[in-house]
Amino acid sequence: MAFGAYVHIPFCRHRCDYCAFATFTDRDHLMERYVAALRTEIGRARDGGMPAVSSVFVGGGTPTRLAPELMTSILAAIPRREDCETTIECNPDDVNEAMLHAYRGAGVNRLSFGVQSMKDHVLANLGRTHDPRNVERAVEIARGTGFSNFNLDIIYGVHGESVEDWAETVRRVCDLDPPHVSAYGLTVEAGTPLADDPVRHPDDDVQAEMYEVADEILSAHGLANYEVSNWARPSHECEHNRLYWQQGEYLGFGSAAHSHVNGRRWWNVRTPDRFCDLVEAGASAESAAEELGADERRLEGLQLAIRMREGVPVGSFSPEDLDLLEGLVVDDGERIRLTRRGRLMANEVSLRLR
Repeated sequence: MAFGAYVHIPFCRHRCDYCAFATFTDRDHLMERYVAALRTEIGRARDGGMPAVSSVFVGGGTPTRLAPELMTSILAAIPRREDCETTIECNPDDVNEAMLHAYRGAGVNRLSFGVQSMKDHVLANLGRTHDPRNVERAVEIARGTGFSNFNLDIIYGVHGESVEDWAETVRRVCDLDPPHVSAYGLTVEAGTPLADDPVRHPDDDVQAEMYEVADEILSAHGLANYEVSNWARPSHECEHNRLYWQQGEYLGFGSAAHSHVNGRRWWNVRTPDRFCDLVEAGASAESAAEELGADERRLEGLQLAIRMREGVPVGSFSPEDLDLLEGLVVDDGERIRLTRRGRLMANEVSLRLR
């Protein structure tokens, strides 16, 4: 049975204009204290019967802001299976050989690089600071230190980004021959500088065209779409994300981290300061929780599954809704799956599940 662990690293050098995550640019002084609190929280879970996990995902924030020895000390505290998929999100600007050698030695076997775009003006409009050439450098270092499994994250629909700009980003990403690519449409999150600037909000029709362009280029490069926003070579799908999409169980560690076990979900306090205070006082860092009923869980499971290549069982939609969804889904007699057009409207399709 798959069981995952998520570790949240809330530190960032710079906050991007579109980011609504629990990240902080003024808390670097907390790094060692925060890591100690993380190890304590993980130790409590281990003492409470936490199983060896099948996947670990370290996200943020910017995990590569931590010194490698701090990162590896966190990983050492997590009980992992021998075949555990262990992923760390990386800022291309931070990556160096010593860091990745340390990661490899700690059992990390998958990296996820935040690329977003290979065009300077698009990065500037996102409020990103990295140099696209550092993406190429980071991938070269990753391969040179033994990493054959990695993801490149890209974003489309940015103000000032033409369809050809986007196509160039996707082609340049493919030139790096990645085994996995995640391509997300830019979304406007409340409370961000992007939300406060309507001129920079994405256009739905342009984003739809960009999605189709990405699917064509990535598919031609041998990367198959296995979830609405994710493409991979065979056997390189992200197992940790699959766990989420399949309503699997996982424990989240650190500020703002979410967990799901036995149908119960809970999440930690948002700020690293408060997280450290609570853990050091011997208290739980839990902020709130919810428990879905059987019908809610079943429906949510279908809404997640329809986003995946495997789709949902025949009978998950009413005949009337299937008629309304013509062109958005395909029925092979056993499973119902999204078409490419359906992937563009996955949220609307999911609302018609019963």
